[in-house]
Amino acid sequence: MAFPYLEAVLGFMIFMYFFETYLDIRQHAALKLTNLPKPLEGVISREKFERARAYSIDKSCFHFIHEAVTILMDTAILYFGILPWFWKVSGNLVAYLGLDAENEIMHTLSFLAGVMIWSQITDMPFSLYSTFIIEARHGFNKQTIWLFFRDMFKGICLSILLGPPIVTAIIFIVQKGGPYLAIYLWAFMFALSLVMMTLYPILIAPLFNKFTPLPDGELREKIEKLAASLKFPLKKLFVVDGSTRSSHSNAYMYGFFNNKRIVLYDTLIQQCTNEEEVVAVIAHELGHWKLNHTMYSFIAVQILTFLQFGGYTLVRNSKDLFESFGFDTQPILIGLIIFQHTVIPLQHLVNFGLNLVSRTFEFQADAFAKKLGYAKALCAGLIKLQEENLSAMNTDRWYSAYHYSHPPLTRRDKAVISSLLVVPLVCARDSHKAKKVLRKCVK
Repeated sequence: MAFPYLEAVLGFMIFMYFFETYLDIRQHAALKLTNLPKPLEGVISREKFERARAYSIDKSCFHFIHEAVTILMDTAILYFGILPWFWKVSGNLVAYLGLDAENEIMHTLSFLAGVMIWSQITDMPFSLYSTFIIEARHGFNKQTIWLFFRDMFKGICLSILLGPPIVTAIIFIVQKGGPYLAIYLWAFMFALSLVMMTLYPILIAPLFNKFTPLPDGELREKIEKLAASLKFPLKKLFVVDGSTRSSHSNAYMYGFFNNKRIVLYDTLIQQCTNEEEVVAVIAHELGHWKLNHTMYSFIAVQILTFLQFGGYTLVRNSKDLFESFGFDTQPILIGLIIFQHTVIPLQHLVNFGLNLVSRTFEFQADAFAKKLGYAKALCAGLIKLQEENLSAMNTDRWYSAYHYSHPPLTRRDKAVISSLLVVPLVCARDSHKAKKVLRKCVK
């Protein structure tokens, strides 16, 4: 008797939906608490706390609806055999257009075109509501409906431009790979990731945002001095116009070897009125580079990618696997999709482990910034970002442990007190308690 792959996948999907919904309920209850966490009392204003609380509750309610609709659609697609039905329809479309329906590449591209259209249609209502209702209600959305659809159109064009050659290459490799298929697939994805990491900031990102050099001044001088002191090969320092779409703030760095670049969102510069706070945030990010966190993460992704392809090679010719999902043929792309569904349990475990590692890296980067002398400025910057982005103040322990790649600010504060000697109260108004803590830390 063949193993019931489809039933097992559906069972685990539903189990994970209820498990994650339970965590969401716990988080929703935490968000509804009306008191600030003790470490943030006297640091975050009551007005900011209430705004963050309302924003987080709105997003939480929206998340419940989105996840419920998603699990219903995904379950229906698998249970009612819509996937094999759509594969046949896409093949008929290829034949109707007078093309070779037996050509797996043409058939696959037709299938993916239909999937892209379906995804755009089903995702659009949620994207519109999230952007123009929730984000706008809380003062974050800055983009017009025209800009929204222009970005969507650009994304579709990029998919049409980049998707076919990538899919064609994968199908060709699987057809010709032989016993070293996993190595060839991994090598191709590795090369592709390097190419995309190189081209994205140069050719793709500028299609959506405007990147301008950070003007000469004290902020630029401080960042360049910091980079030079760490021997960080900074070549370019940009400001991106994130404010054209959202009030959320961010900063990141990219580039290979001796060609590194740092990008600051204009909203980050606007929110952190003290330039030292911006430099402290950059010091934290440079800590990730100096401590090789970026390299470790990249290596981990490559190892996981190779293991996934290795697992795929073991089941790609399994007739029982394809038949369980309603297929009487064994298309390469469909095999990859089905395999991804069958290893969902492992993916959840891996993601949980990666989040644990990521939170550890964040604490280490904080400690690195403290050693550079940015303790108070980093503290002030983190609190400012928490306030301005209306991030959740109260978080459930189980929810954050499972989902968060970054520690909640309250957890970060405890680590700051014990290992960084940075206390949020130091960054508060000139209260008597803050001054006492500061004197204690300096001693």
